[in-house]
Amino acid sequence: MGKLTSPAQVKLIIGFIFKDEGFLKKSEGILRRHFGLIDFESHILPFIYTDYYQKEFGSGLFRKFISFKKLIPSQQLAAIKILTNKIENKFFLKNQRKINIDPGYLTMAKLVLASTKDYSHRIHLNKGVFAEITLTYQNKNFQPREWTYLDYRSAEYIRIFQQIRDIYAQQIK
Repeated sequence: MGKLTSPAQVKLIIGFIFKDEGFLKKSEGILRRHFGLIDFESHILPFIYTDYYQKEFGSGLFRKFISFKKLIPSQQLAAIKILTNKIENKFFLKNQRKINIDPGYLTMAKLVLASTKDYSHRIHLNKGVFAEITLTYQNKNFQPREWTYLDYRSAEYIRIFQQIRDIYAQQIK
């Protein structure tokens, strides 16, 4: 029988999809109040990998990633997804979201994303929130899984996650 231990704390990351930078700034402000200092911000990137969000948001979408300095217990992911959904709902206008907020966490071994959608490769955490291992770290790089979204497979996103992993590695030394 294995010995039960507490897992190491993890690096909280948030991905945003948006059209209007004002909603991004407001969302970041709320998240800062909950999780503290941001220690990584990607550039604002064009979101070109799917048209899934166009009906709701329109065209000309952008993506941004941030991570927080304070590490969190991994079991907080479900509560964080519930919080990010509340933030999305706060900016719900004319029957449309104005921002999509995707929380997840990063460890030295993987990138995990939260979702409210159940699929065969997702595990229920709590209150309708599921977790998915989106990328695994092997051979000195993040590797996509068969279900990994196209944008998360891109070299650009993988470089971002590598930068965040490097920050995390320094934190847990």
